[in-house]
Amino acid sequence: MNLKEKIEALRQQLHKHNHDYYVKDAATISDFEFDGLLKELQQLEEAHPEFNDPNSPTQRVGGGLTKNFETIAHEHRMYSLDNSYSKEDLLDWETRLKKMVDGPISFTCELKYDGASISLTYKNGKLLRAVTRGDGFQGDNVTTNIKTIKSVPLTLSGDYPESFDIRGEIVLPLDGFNAMNAAREEAGEELYRNPRNTASGSLKLQDSSEVANRPLECLLYALVGSSLGVETQYESLEKARSWGFKVPDKAGLVKSIDAVFEFVNYWDVHRHDLPYETDGVVIKVNNLQQQEELGYTAKAPRWAMAYKFKAEQASSVLNEITYQVGRTGAITPVANLSPVELAGTTVKRASLHNADQIKKLDIREGDTVYVEKGGEIIPKIVGVNLLLRPNSSEPTKYIVQCPECHTSLVRKQDEAQHYCPNYAGCFPQIVGRIQHFISRKAMDIDGLGGETVALLVREGLINNYADLYELTLEHIIPLERMAEKSAQNMVAGIENSKQIAFERVLFALGIRYVGETVAKKIVRHYKTIDAIATATQEDLEQVEEIGVRIAQSVREFFNDIASQELIRRLKNYGVQLEISAQQMADQTNLLQGEIFVVSGVFHQVSRTELKKLIEDNGGKVSSSISARTSFVIAGDKMGPSKRAKAEALGVTITDEDSFLSRIAK
Repeated sequence: MNLKEKIEALRQQLHKHNHDYYVKDAATISDFEFDGLLKELQQLEEAHPEFNDPNSPTQRVGGGLTKNFETIAHEHRMYSLDNSYSKEDLLDWETRLKKMVDGPISFTCELKYDGASISLTYKNGKLLRAVTRGDGFQGDNVTTNIKTIKSVPLTLSGDYPESFDIRGEIVLPLDGFNAMNAAREEAGEELYRNPRNTASGSLKLQDSSEVANRPLECLLYALVGSSLGVETQYESLEKARSWGFKVPDKAGLVKSIDAVFEFVNYWDVHRHDLPYETDGVVIKVNNLQQQEELGYTAKAPRWAMAYKFKAEQASSVLNEITYQVGRTGAITPVANLSPVELAGTTVKRASLHNADQIKKLDIREGDTVYVEKGGEIIPKIVGVNLLLRPNSSEPTKYIVQCPECHTSLVRKQDEAQHYCPNYAGCFPQIVGRIQHFISRKAMDIDGLGGETVALLVREGLINNYADLYELTLEHIIPLERMAEKSAQNMVAGIENSKQIAFERVLFALGIRYVGETVAKKIVRHYKTIDAIATATQEDLEQVEEIGVRIAQSVREFFNDIASQELIRRLKNYGVQLEISAQQMADQTNLLQGEIFVVSGVFHQVSRTELKKLIEDNGGKVSSSISARTSFVIAGDKMGPSKRAKAEALGVTITDEDSFLSRIAK
């Protein structure tokens, strides 16, 4: 085998493993083995650029920058769908169909996944380009970003046509969305509003390596072109799946409108069990010849109809709009509502997100507003009942000064949020940073809570987290409602925090975008605070899971004179700002390439300690079970659904004792 043949064989092998895992959900090799093959291919390609291939598996890691996205006309227009909201609408639609085509009509029923529409073009089995829906006639070329999504095949297999388009939806699974928001919460950032907007926004990120770090998936549902070799919609789904596309397996082929109703009724209940957000069912005439006969209106195909599930909604009066200041200075407007029952809970407040959202919906105090549970979890205002708007109503004027310190707000270009720039003098920012520093996953200081932090700042005893280490009993005991024992516990807790591991200290510093997981990655790579402080942005970007934005934020923090002074003081107080010799000894590669899910209650070590042991020994911790999972460590009261899923996927279930014995050996 010559060099070119070896490179091509590696590419084909990696394409197959990607497909097995990301499309078929059936991993055939370990992560460690896959990474080894990918590294070998990268080295060969770098040494021999004459064999470059834009659809090589190495392109999935991202790294390409797109400053301006090229506008491309769709060869075949991307139509919208007509919506229906009742069974009567569907019956009326069926009546219209029967008037327009002869013979019996069968239907495919497909779940309507809530994401960002995409059109992929393939020629000779290779991905040529990926274009957003845009206005339906033309969209943006986002090929570089789409190549990073593992479920998008770069090359096809089987009897695919020479040239065709395939339409689909870029979605963000709920587990991935929740994990991203958990990381943003740790970093003190504004939470993403919903999976759909986050998926859509991901497609236009300039740095494709950031897209690669997001757990996006591409679900395909429609072939477009000529000479496709299929006669029905359902057959096209099966064909696309055989060529390598991730086609949802929840579609149904039915022969009557009554069967359509059964499909809709079933998924209106069971959609909550799906890993993705879905807001309805798309019903299509199955026969492609009949589709052609039915044709299109000016906006939508006559042969398809979207039945939209009804979101649970209630109306309430918006009594007041208030504004919160986060520890990063971000301003969040909040709607204070008359209490209303919604999806089993009493809702009194809902985020209004930012000034743009208020302006878009023209939300005003005194309005009767419609409230929904976004994703059945987060309350959101979706509209205003203008018929009930008071005659005295005035448009909302977004604040121009911080509600706490009255500093003029700023809004950076391309950011939706307003910020208070008074980093060192704004009370909620100061308190928020210290509260983050002492939190359980950070310095975990016993005897010191959020209210006490606010009291200490208000009394002028502290102004930043380094000041904590200068507190004495004489400072604390005179405080209101502070008993001597409580003061002693606080001082002891602060002293004990000097033994907290470096990775948690780095997280505690509150560097923007540096959450718990990112802090671990940085510390594992650099070992000391001095090494991090002197690392260039380019160096930081080479660390696993560290993108441009995180690297920039770390550099900005350590370039700041006030931050440098805080670090100097923490060093002098004896806070751990480097990995200890014991930690170095404890870190092994024993679990390299293995993924663990931890579930249940444990007795010898805490759940947090168990996860740390896994990571210290080179393993990875996941929150959900999949075919990729190596082991589930099951404690008492492990959920039966998780156990059933592990057993169904053939994932090994082990217990706490067995795992600890393995580590000890």
